[in-house]
Amino acid sequence: MITYNDIYEALRRERYSEQLQKLPSNFLSEVAAYFDEKKDIVNKHDDMFSDTIIKTKKQLENAVSIFKELLLRRRKKLLNLVFVAAETGISKRDFENMLNFEKEMFEKIMKIFEDGERNVSISMNGKEKEAKHKMIMFKDDVVEFIGLDGEKLGPFRRGDIANLQREIADILILDKKAEEIEEE
Repeated sequence: MITYNDIYEALRRERYSEQLQKLPSNFLSEVAAYFDEKKDIVNKHDDMFSDTIIKTKKQLENAVSIFKELLLRRRKKLLNLVFVAAETGISKRDFENMLNFEKEMFEKIMKIFEDGERNVSISMNGKEKEAKHKMIMFKDDVVEFIGLDGEKLGPFRRGDIANLQREIADILILDKKAEEIEEE
């Protein structure tokens, strides 16, 4: 069971690190259970002026506030990762530290960025240019390698997602090391 201190500690770690911090996969359900428990305590007792009820109510309010700040900070970091991925084509960093809904949000925002790039290209050139990058998910571990521009890429682990140059992505797909993530 999660406690107030656990929620506060998660926020503290998120505040003082530039990278997205690892949270347990059941973090959201644990926080929801904690909130429900505190609400039950506050609502169950008849004496609204008892010290226990007042303290519990204040702790619940503070926990909700801390949780909202935690999610806000994580969203900001997620957006920064999207900006980096859109510019460099690499989106692996911190992906394993994302909660499931954050991974889904990341992928959707990346798709929106790619669609925006495509629209700019169409507006500027009158026709759609072939995308320079391709979003892939690794099926196997891949050691660090040198990209077409001489930049180091990887290492990548099974399940990592990256937005790599189309030529590199096609090679990895051909070698069955990765699969393309289809755009919806």
